[in-house]
Amino acid sequence: MITITPAAVDMIRRSASEGNMTGLPMRIAPTPNPPGSTHYGMAIDDNEHEGDIHAKAGDHDVVIAESSQILLEGTTLDYVELEPDSWQFIFMNPNDSNYSPPA
Repeated sequence: MITITPAAVDMIRRSASEGNMTGLPMRIAPTPNPPGSTHYGMAIDDNEHEGDIHAKAGDHDVVIAESSQILLEGTTLDYVELEPDSWQFIFMNPNDSNYSPPA
């Protein structure tokens, strides 16, 4: 379904710790946009919804709505330095029309 790199796992863990939310799952919520691109939301979320899919990212729980699973199939979530001192989560999703694989 989704691969989460060690760098992304570490940042998810640090963010949860800094927000006093250690142990709560990270929800990933993709939203399709026309014409085929995807917007990604991420938040610490302790709300359980029927059909939620749980995945492990290291020792951290990640939750994805059942209806979102198909949008994330084959996706990799990473945390990278895009420019000097500018770190961001990135989603590499072959299902997104704007995706181009890294060289």
